[in-house]
Amino acid sequence: MNADLPRIVGVYGGGRMGAGIAHAFLVAGSSVVVVENDDETAAAARARVDGSLAKAAERGTLGEPPGTALSRLRTTTDPAGLAGCELVIEAVPEDAALKAEVLAVAEKRAPGAVLATNTSSLSLTGLAAGLAAPGRFLGLHFFNPVPVSDLVEIVAAPATEPVLLTQARSWVTALGKTPITVTDSPGFASSRLGVCLALEAMRMLEEGVASAADIDTAMTLGYRHPAGPLRTTDIVGLDVRLAIAEHLARELGPRFEPPRILRDLVAAGHLGRKTGQGFYTW
Repeated sequence: MNADLPRIVGVYGGGRMGAGIAHAFLVAGSSVVVVENDDETAAAARARVDGSLAKAAERGTLGEPPGTALSRLRTTTDPAGLAGCELVIEAVPEDAALKAEVLAVAEKRAPGAVLATNTSSLSLTGLAAGLAAPGRFLGLHFFNPVPVSDLVEIVAAPATEPVLLTQARSWVTALGKTPITVTDSPGFASSRLGVCLALEAMRMLEEGVASAADIDTAMTLGYRHPAGPLRTTDIVGLDVRLAIAEHLARELGPRFEPPRILRDLVAAGHLGRKTGQGFYTW
């Protein structure tokens, strides 16, 4: 295990992002505790991590048998299981009230831990308002899919202790990922830029400028993006992109107003890869 990493990491929420974050720390040698709502979702979280570790082994990126890494994972429905964690990352859905509630519980159950949120756009200042020690709180925005993504966006809230930002950069580097540091602003750097590009691509599709595939190809071949903005939206989730766009529109103005095509697809349940249909059929 890398000495720069926390020995025990808590992840509150074991969905796609939470399981990916757990995977990243397990691969690097940390022990991980994942907290979920009930036995069913806890079992699903463990299965996600198990599957991603098996894929890492197939890619040759796992330095030990998958079962050995999985043995360092514990799933629980009791937040008291976070006791002893040096870092707790919340990875619940993008709902400010829910995240604030989860962070308050985590601070109570792991009072000595650094607390982090994986939010992609919500205000850290607002999330920190209910914490007893806001200086021990920051953003660690991982990207989907976490196991193969190279970037982590470290977000500094006004109260975040500067030494914590240095520590977070060492953690991210020890995970084999690249950190960038941004201040607490709507959408940070990544979501603000990514959503801006995606919304314009959707408007172009609405206007009949080009097909989804051709719009994406313009960016993958013309600008060397690894995936086009519409395909990326399918991977992220159209519902997630809609929520971020609505938040940015409230905070930054109408240039982030979601196009009708996005609202209609979400209303129809076409959320992208996770439902099998979005701008593409998966």
